[in-house]
Amino acid sequence: MKIALGSDHAGFRYKEKIKQLLLSLGHEVEDFGTTSEEPVDYPKFIRPAAEAVARGECERGIVLGGSGNGEAMAANKVRGVRCALCWNEESARLSRQHNDANVLSLGERMMPEELALQIVRIWLTTDFEGGRHSARIAMLDR
Repeated sequence: MKIALGSDHAGFRYKEKIKQLLLSLGHEVEDFGTTSEEPVDYPKFIRPAAEAVARGECERGIVLGGSGNGEAMAANKVRGVRCALCWNEESARLSRQHNDANVLSLGERMMPEELALQIVRIWLTTDFEGGRHSARIAMLDR
C-alpha cells in the first residue's frame, strides 16, 4: 500500500517512527514533511498529504501533530478525505470498520509512542464492513 505522511513539528518524531514501521511492513511511503522539529504551519504539510489520498496517488494517509485535532480538521477540508482522529485501539478499529477512514490523525503529545504505533497497525489491517455503513460514507464523499 502507498501511504502519504504529513506532520507539523509537534508530530515529527512519531512521523519518523511511523515511517520506519510502514517501510518495515513493506508499504511505500510518500513523506510530505515536515523535516524537523522546527516550528511550522501544519496545513502546509497536511493538505498535500490529504490531496494525494483524494487524488488516488496514495491509498491512505497518516497525519500528525501535537494533538492531531488541527491536522484532522485540515485533512477533512479536502473532498474525498475521511480523516479520523484516533486516540486508542478501538477508535482506530471503528474508524475503519464503520467509517472507512482513509486518513488517520494522531497527536504525539496525547499518547505514548508504542500506542501510536499499535494504532497504526490496527488501522492498516482493519477492513471496512460496508453494508449499512456504505450509504453514510457515500453521503460524506459528496
